[in-house]
Amino acid sequence: MVAGHLQEKKGYFYMVLNYSVGGKRKTKWMPTGMMVKGNKKRAEALLMETRQTFEPEPEEVTELSSEIMFVDFLRMWLEIAKSTVKINTYASYSEMTNKIIIPYFKPLKRRLLEVTTADIQKFYLVQLERVSANSVIHYHAIIHRAMKYAVKTDLIISNPVDKVDRPKKNAFQGSFYTEDELQDLIEVARCTKLELPIVLAAFYGLRRSEVLGLKWDAIDFQQNTITIKHTLTSCKIDGKKVEVATDTTKTKSSRRTLPLIPQFREMLLQRWEMQEEYKRVCGNCYNTKYLEYICVDEMGNIIPPNYLTESFSKLRARHGMRHIRFHDLRHTCASMLLKNGVPMKQIQEWLGHSDFSTTANIYAHLDYNSKLNSAQAMVTGMRAALTTVS
Repeated sequence: MVAGHLQEKKGYFYMVLNYSVGGKRKTKWMPTGMMVKGNKKRAEALLMETRQTFEPEPEEVTELSSEIMFVDFLRMWLEIAKSTVKINTYASYSEMTNKIIIPYFKPLKRRLLEVTTADIQKFYLVQLERVSANSVIHYHAIIHRAMKYAVKTDLIISNPVDKVDRPKKNAFQGSFYTEDELQDLIEVARCTKLELPIVLAAFYGLRRSEVLGLKWDAIDFQQNTITIKHTLTSCKIDGKKVEVATDTTKTKSSRRTLPLIPQFREMLLQRWEMQEEYKRVCGNCYNTKYLEYICVDEMGNIIPPNYLTESFSKLRARHGMRHIRFHDLRHTCASMLLKNGVPMKQIQEWLGHSDFSTTANIYAHLDYNSKLNSAQAMVTGMRAALTTVS
């Protein structure tokens, strides 16, 4: 609780608070709005409440040092990291740091050099009571990277995060629709803004960012190919939603060229003609900012990522269909490829996974055909021995 007293000024009570920030004494005058006459007890009560709840604004720190408060160091490191990562990665770092990490460590009042392995380990344990291990792993990555920078710039001798026991990642199994369920989904989405995104995600196994980032120059109607090379996402920076369009994909392997089958070729040609008609009818009202993009509405506006996710969920629920996420259409694609005997290596290339282990770890439990083949191989190899088993 900060120190403070009442002060009379021009017939009104003011609260004068005294506190310390970064070792410096500060004084802050705050009006009570109460006249001196007849309000002393009320003013004293307000002063006591204010002293108990007052949180000094953090002093603007302009230099990094080992003596800096840990939370101030994190804020400064975020600004430094901003130019070294993708904008949506920075947005994720910023949100988790400002909403989770800083609010936890701020009351501890630790300087950078005082943060211990035990402090961080306790932070993980507290967070595991409310979120999944995967979320805590994200927090771990941020703190570890920030402290690694502190070591690199000689602010601290060693990284305390190196000695922390990181939570074990939760095993992931994606949901997926059967062929019949997918057919029903496509039927209810027909002639809506969701039809094309759904069939692209389900057939080609595209991520949401890849669906919305698809441009007309990615379609080669002569060679009948579709190239995944541009993505569109959104994130929040300083509380404002920002659209992020980039000519890079999630990984190098995500940039891939796939065959444009006749059905999609026809669908996309119809979409092109439809967009041209919308442009003609709407005239100056048509949004020309997204002329290069395929997934736009009647007025030329890009379909926002959150809209796609939410509208997909509402469509599914409205028709009483089993719950899956939009991203699970990608898993539906993989499950159908496996069911029809496509080797895991080819599925990796189709989905654009960076390495084979990613594909195998996610979809090995679905690969029942290979298990049947293995069983048949064992039957052939042990036929003589099996005939003697009673």
